[in-house]
Amino acid sequence: MPGQPGQQSQPYYQSAPGQPGQSYSQWPQDQQYYQGQPGYPGQQYPQYGQPQTKEKNTVGLIGLIIAVIGFIFACIPGALILGWILLPIGFIVSLVSLFLKGKKPGLGIAGLIVSVVGTVVGFSVFFLVVDDVVDDALDEIGSGGDVSVAVPEGAETDGDGDAGTRENPYPLGSTVTDKDWSVTINSVDLDAAAAINGENSYNDPAPEGMTYILVNVTINYIGDSDGGEMPWTTVDYVTPDGNTISSTDNFVMAPDSLDTISELYKGGSTSGNIALAVPQETVGDGVLAVSPGMLSDKTFVSVR
Repeated sequence: MPGQPGQQSQPYYQSAPGQPGQSYSQWPQDQQYYQGQPGYPGQQYPQYGQPQTKEKNTVGLIGLIIAVIGFIFACIPGALILGWILLPIGFIVSLVSLFLKGKKPGLGIAGLIVSVVGTVVGFSVFFLVVDDVVDDALDEIGSGGDVSVAVPEGAETDGDGDAGTRENPYPLGSTVTDKDWSVTINSVDLDAAAAINGENSYNDPAPEGMTYILVNVTINYIGDSDGGEMPWTTVDYVTPDGNTISSTDNFVMAPDSLDTISELYKGGSTSGNIALAVPQETVGDGVLAVSPGMLSDKTFVSVR
């Protein structure tokens, strides 16, 4: 009690209420208790609002590179197929890269754009190439269809109307020429049954009312193809009543048969006979329909 002699007075704050003998100085024995409490100095709080750094998108870079290479090939007419293979691959790889967590999307987006634009460019180049090919083919057809005819010296047409028609055929020995081929009708044997029957024992006789003729032809290649060309020359017989008879209508072997299978190069030529089975009664009244090339105009030549 205060005021009693021989008793030392103690501060009232040395003992906590209800805790006899314990001083306040004994409470904070372990500072870790306070370090875990809110507001304690030095406590580390989580930082909010700071953007997370994303990693480089390697897959997106690969997709972009593939798309760029495909774009380049898509612009080259001779390498279009490579462009069409690479562009879809670049598109798919770039698309996959956008779904990779924590990766930057920029390269993937760029790859998608390049893939789409490259595909559009590829189709444009393709249609331009096709258009050029079609134009060239039409020009080839147009120029290949025109023919010119050279008649033997001193020979003349006897019919009326334009020369080279059925009514007024060019004389025997005439040469019909287009851009790549020249065809000369050298001679016509109007009674070749014996020659054909004697050429091969397997040759069938001409059907009743028909007889065989042999047309001797020379074909020259005047084109400029380095790879050579097979002659597509056709020589048919047209009867007075307008029916066409082709050499493929019979399967006989003609003597010294014309070779139309071997390739000819510039300056090359082939000569031989074509066998035709024609009506016997009007054998000398028909005409030959000559086409130097597959798409050439037909020109009519007399059989006499």
